[in-house]
This record gives sequence, C-alpha cells and structure tokens, in this order.
Amino acid sequence: MKAVLFHAHGNPDVLKFEDVPDPQPGRGEVLIEVKATSINHIDIFLRRGMPGVKVPLPKIVGCDAAGIIRELGPGVTGLKAGDRVTINPGISCGHCEFCAAGFGSQCTTFAMVGEHIDGAYAQLVRVPAHIVLPIPDSLSFEAAAAAPLVFLTAWSMMVGKGNIRPGEDVLILGAGAGVGTAAIQIAKMTGCRVIATASSDEKLEKAKALGADLLINYKKEEFDKRIRDITGRRGVDVVVDYIGNDTWVQSLRSARKGGRVLTCGATTGFAPQTDLRHIFYRQVQVIGSTMGSHREFLDVMKCIFRGQLKPVIDRVLPLSEAARGHELIEERSVFGKIVLKP
Repeated sequence: MKAVLFHAHGNPDVLKFEDVPDPQPGRGEVLIEVKATSINHIDIFLRRGMPGVKVPLPKIVGCDAAGIIRELGPGVTGLKAGDRVTINPGISCGHCEFCAAGFGSQCTTFAMVGEHIDGAYAQLVRVPAHIVLPIPDSLSFEAAAAAPLVFLTAWSMMVGKGNIRPGEDVLILGAGAGVGTAAIQIAKMTGCRVIATASSDEKLEKAKALGADLLINYKKEEFDKRIRDITGRRGVDVVVDYIGNDTWVQSLRSARKGGRVLTCGATTGFAPQTDLRHIFYRQVQVIGSTMGSHREFLDVMKCIFRGQLKPVIDRVLPLSEAARGHELIEERSVFGKIVLKP
C-alpha cells in the first residue's frame, strides 16, 4: 500500500510518500480501507519529536480515519466487511480502575492510533474492533475523518470535565483550530455566550458563522483586558486554552473568581509562567483533559450524525501532499481541519 511516513524527526519535508507492506488484522482487529484522514497537532508534534517521548521509526501517523472495512480479524463480531466506519483514536483496556469508572483516557495502558500504533496516513489501517464506529450514509468520509479527535477532545473537556452550563460566558482561544471550531459549536449548543479569539478578522467572521457571539482579534488588542470590559470586570465562567505559553497568564486573568480554565494542549509551549495567586486567591479551577471516554465519543458522534454539530473542513488534499498540509497548519493559515485522501 501507499503511506506517508517519516524515518527521522524534522520539518515537514521529512514526510515521505512510499510503498509499505499491507497490515494484516490480528485477533479482535479490523482492517480499514482509508477513504479520508485528517491532520491533528499531535501528528506535527510527533513528526518534530517531543522531549521524553520515544517514537519508533519509521512512523506512520494519523489519529483520525474514515473508510470501509476490508477484512475482519478472528473473534470480531458486530461488524462486517463493507461497513462504512470511523474510529475513536484512543485505545483503552476496558478493565483497569479508570476504565471501570468511565475514564478511558486515564487508562493505565492508554494508547493512540497514529502515536503508539501506526496510523491512518495510509491506504489501509489496522485497529482494534472496539474503537470502530459505523457511520450513516448521510455523513461523508471527509466529515467523518475531520470529527473524532477534535470533537471528542472538546466534548470531554467542556461537557464531561468542565461542566459548562446554559447562560455561562465561555472564552475560546484560537477559534480557528480544529478543537476551537468544535468548542464553539458545543458551547453554543449548550446555551452559553461564546467569546472567540483569533489572529485575523477573516477567521473571526468564520467563528461568528459557527455561533460565536463576541469576537476578539488578539493581534489588535489584549484579550484579557477586552474580557474585563465585556464582563464589567467580572471575568468569564470558563476559559478554553490549548495554546499554552503565549496565552496562559492572560487566561488566568480572564477567568472570574471561582471560574474554570480548561486545557487540553499547549501548541506554543508547555512551561508557561504561572502566578499562583490567580489560582488560590481567586479560587480559579484549572482542569486538564486529554481525549475522552468511549461513552463521550458515542455521545458527541451522535450529535454529529444528527447534524447538531458539524466538522469544519478548511480544505482537502491528496495524501501525497501531507507535508503541505503540515506547513499550512504551522503557518496558522487554516480554519478548521485539513483532510487527506489516499
């Protein structure tokens, strides 16, 4: 089969479009013919190399996949060849204390498709059957590939852990990212007032079309000062920050007393300066989140199947142009997801 992989860490040009052996499904696994995958920031971090994370090389990344089941491994039931499917990118054991409590992403053996096993930047991908979800004919492969990681991440962070409620003010940073486009829709569906930040007026107009009520161009004004103006110095109930270094101090300042700052990533760095007084004196809750449970995956995908939530696709590229997709994301010239088609 054809796949995009890297043999060494580095810039996007380390991604190579090559022939590799077809994977074979083992017990409890299925082989999916990939019709679409999408680019996530974890793909970029793995390609660059991450401190303390050893990545076996060569590596095929790609967490999201949508396609058609080609072959079932021994012991697989409830699925059949020819089914249109997508996947939950997180793999948990289902037996440990965390899985038993419904916190699959805290599993002692938690793994990710595209990180711990080869991913979907390929014509075929092999995955455990229990993470496979059939999709309706009404949902395109492109949309099904753009949804799982970002919508599950946003849903678990905001609904499962952040407990957002109708009427709350929710500040979403980096509204043009995949998680941002999902977070805007989830907050709006819940009945919150949504304040979105982005680096350009063009991105903010797109955020408004998704449901954002108030817009802040962080290149033109400091968003924490603008939040104080908007809320009469109260601050927002919830801040969604997956930016990290560049925004963390302002995020803490933007939260009201007793507010929540939710984080699921750190695209600009993971060691920001923190004034602890903003946390203990103002009683701000900092809540970390990674992926989510399989139940949360089923819940958010149900909303997508019903059309209540819609994946945002910036553009579709051939799989052979994966390097170009990485470049566009690193240049911050994307709104939503880039989908790759083998």
